[in-house]
Amino acid sequence: MTMATDGFVWNLGDDVHQMFSLHFMVNAFRAGSIVAVLAGAVGWFMVLRRQSFAGHTLAVVSFPGAAAAIWLGVSATAGYFGASIVAALVIAMVPRSSSGRAHSQESAVIGTVQAFALACGALFVSLYGGFLYSLTGLLFGTFLGISNGQVLTLGLVAVGVLAVLGVLARPLFFATVDADVAAARRVPVRALSVIFLILLGCAAAEVSQITGALLVFSLLVMPAAAAQQITARPAMSLIITVILALVITWLSLGVAYFSVYPVGFYVSTFGFAMYVVAATGRLAVNRFHARLSGDAPLPHHVTVSAR
Repeated sequence: MTMATDGFVWNLGDDVHQMFSLHFMVNAFRAGSIVAVLAGAVGWFMVLRRQSFAGHTLAVVSFPGAAAAIWLGVSATAGYFGASIVAALVIAMVPRSSSGRAHSQESAVIGTVQAFALACGALFVSLYGGFLYSLTGLLFGTFLGISNGQVLTLGLVAVGVLAVLGVLARPLFFATVDADVAAARRVPVRALSVIFLILLGCAAAEVSQITGALLVFSLLVMPAAAAQQITARPAMSLIITVILALVITWLSLGVAYFSVYPVGFYVSTFGFAMYVVAATGRLAVNRFHARLSGDAPLPHHVTVSAR
């Protein structure tokens, strides 16, 4: 969709003033900032727990949820959250284990949910019977038409999710790093897994409203993956993840305002660029240290440790 703007004038002050003179752009930056902080925090745990496939599926499920809501004439936001949370509960029914067979069963269930969700999304779009003007936005993201009420809803959900995540952060990290030891010390590993999937569903539903259902990985995965290339210290890695998510979101909204392409494309592009820079920098540092010590280069792999 083409924006009715005066165009990019290569004057940062004037360009920023032009953007923020429009209320919908103010709301876009408010909503984007809320979503970025939530996606950074939840996405960091998601990457650490190796549940990226589940996160992607929960985002995809938000598409038929929103499409069904529009078809029924209710709020698309309710459809986003409702579908993602229901899907999270379905995935949570499969016991999570490090064994190959259990992991295969979990992946099969997640893949089945994702395929069925996409089919339902196509059905609801067809049943709508008319031109679903927001279809591109549902799939690839949009910053148009974000209302004050939607910003408030996103903010309240984000506060709730972050509050729960803050309470569960330490035991969840423990259960993620070493589930067997955590269980031996009576940490409720199973309950934590279920609760985290629900939190992940809420986060995926929020991110979908900015990046679109198909590009949620842009904010849930890329900032966390880049941060874990930069440092192995958990607290610092989490902080860097949130900062990167905010930078990616702000840059994407700013560039998308002056272009005709979906904001999700820019979120993915900037996120990918930051990951490549972080990974390349990590590799260069490893090789530099190897030359100084005269040893072979360190493996290009970073695991967040518990130190």
